[in-house]
Amino acid sequence: MNLRDHSRPDFQRVAVLFGGESAEREISLRSGAGVLAALQRSGVNAFGFDPAERPLQALRDESVDCAFVALHGRFGEDGTVQGMLELLKIPYTGSGVMASSMAMDKAITKRLWQHAQLPTPDFVLLSAGFDAELVVKRLGLPMAVKPVMEGSSLGFSRVDRQSDLAAAYALACQYDQSVMAEQFVSGREFTCAVLQDASGQPQALPVIEIQAPEGRYDYQNKYFGDATRYLCPAPIDAALTKQIQSLSIQAFETLQCAGWARADLMWDGKTDPMLLEINTSPGMTDHSLVPMAARAAGMTYDELVLRILAQASLKIGAAQ
Repeated sequence: MNLRDHSRPDFQRVAVLFGGESAEREISLRSGAGVLAALQRSGVNAFGFDPAERPLQALRDESVDCAFVALHGRFGEDGTVQGMLELLKIPYTGSGVMASSMAMDKAITKRLWQHAQLPTPDFVLLSAGFDAELVVKRLGLPMAVKPVMEGSSLGFSRVDRQSDLAAAYALACQYDQSVMAEQFVSGREFTCAVLQDASGQPQALPVIEIQAPEGRYDYQNKYFGDATRYLCPAPIDAALTKQIQSLSIQAFETLQCAGWARADLMWDGKTDPMLLEINTSPGMTDHSLVPMAARAAGMTYDELVLRILAQASLKIGAAQ
């Protein structure tokens, strides 16, 4: 993979989609602002477009021939915007409709990974009136409770006592009607970005180890605090690095992702690293991890943005 291959893609007018209506709107605005500035610095005719303020159909009036998707969460990386862009015949960055929707749904993601025999923690879906004792019997304590279709750790809880499970479920329900409980994997936290090369082959960027205060890599520590440490490349041996990168690529390919993505994993130091989730529209803020991994690989932020843009296409039917 030639990480320095960053010639400007031949798009006449690029819309950077950011903001949106999800709970991650604030982060998306920051990601989009960074992407837009990078494109303009590189000489690309780009402008910002917020789907929360204008209907996507307005892109037709803007003579847009490409969209850079910097939206996070619902109505942004869950396949809905991707489907609309397909209907509008506007090539776009990242994964297509099906891959986006599957990756956004953590339960479907994990079922597909399990079917592919990729290591991921066991889980159960929770519904009103669930039997807490049975959930604990299956998953053990501690466990993680989270919304099925939400990102940035919103609505996430670590549950250490069975008596706390109901409150964790109630919190997650504030973000999504579908909630899951998952085995909690203690140990070291890693993330690994995957970026397709010019031929469409997925390649893994350097692995990052995340060291959050008290092991809590929550919304605040992800985007607004300075206490979290990011070690890139991760201080691990070559064999573990290769294993994490291979798992991340397999996770990417199992869901048929495209363009770029970032897989999150935990490792207890004894068994194989465990896949937690994959983000098909990762953050691009000054705290974000994909730009950090790219820098470790010798790629600037602007070069990374151009590489992602170069992979933009329609995924349904012939690309244009």
